[in-house]
Amino acid sequence: MTALAPSAHATAPGTDPVRLRAAVPADLDAIAAIERIAFTDPWSREAFAQLVRGGRALFLVADEAAAGAPPAPPLGYLVAWFVLDEGEIANVAVAPAARGRGIGARLVDAALTESARRGATHLFLEVRESNAVARRLYASRGFVEVGRRRRYYRSPVEDALVLRCDLPDAARDRVRGAG
Repeated sequence: MTALAPSAHATAPGTDPVRLRAAVPADLDAIAAIERIAFTDPWSREAFAQLVRGGRALFLVADEAAAGAPPAPPLGYLVAWFVLDEGEIANVAVAPAARGRGIGARLVDAALTESARRGATHLFLEVRESNAVARRLYASRGFVEVGRRRRYYRSPVEDALVLRCDLPDAARDRVRGAG
């Protein structure tokens, strides 16, 4: 997993004290609990544990702790992976009590930043067609619908919309030049 540059997750004085950091094994129970609340077909705790052990995915946690402090309980998380010049947000969720604070947006922004840093040209994700809140967030970040996976989700059965964000060359070059 690649650590984010401090500027990518710093919190301005007087603002919400949420930080983004790499997931650690101590986070797994809380992440699995958020996952079970957020999704009707949740990933297992072991699936998340493999991501922590593997170290290849971008696996971020949002928590409320000062920079440099020990990990605090997760408020949300994001999993993304990258292959060649493409990235995919595979999973993102925020605990119900922490919603409405911009945590999901910060996690998605971090994935976009990391995608650009890695030289990706596109970042993809799937979202339930009925998830209007998530769709608005993704649209605000430049994601557009490029496909549909019929009956992709179970419980309830629903289509997934495939969204893509095209990362402009200038953004990739700017991020690479800063690092």
